[in-house]
Amino acid sequence: MLDRRVEIVKTLRATPVVLRALVEGIDDARLRRRPAPREWAIIEVVGHLADTEERALGRVRRMLAEEDPVLAPFDQEALAEERRYLGLDPEGELARLERLRAEHLALLVGLDGPGWERTGRHGQHGDMTVELYETHVAAEEVDHLAQIARLR
Repeated sequence: MLDRRVEIVKTLRATPVVLRALVEGIDDARLRRRPAPREWAIIEVVGHLADTEERALGRVRRMLAEEDPVLAPFDQEALAEERRYLGLDPEGELARLERLRAEHLALLVGLDGPGWERTGRHGQHGDMTVELYETHVAAEEVDHLAQIARLR
């Protein structure tokens, strides 16, 4: 029988590996080229993934430590401008994602059943368990990996 939680962890474990392979060997100009005026370049997607991982780890930590915390959404476009995603160092962002993901995975692997069922209230998506939130995180990442594959 499939275990959804194991499947989530497998997907989250794969993301940094696949991401690194997707961006390997891409020249800097191509890494920073936007396909259209309001669309992100590859480096911007990489920066977004690293920032999203930072927020995901923080949210899960709060869900585990607090009773039904409110998880504030963030404006990804504003954050991209604020952090100047287009000028980010690719290796630095990949390393940051890998470091944060290792912490995130260690947290998830150590969870028991009740830990996966802890809840939070996301300002945009409503009530969710750790399990549902991690399912969302994994699905979003797959979507962004496909986005980078198309941009290649």
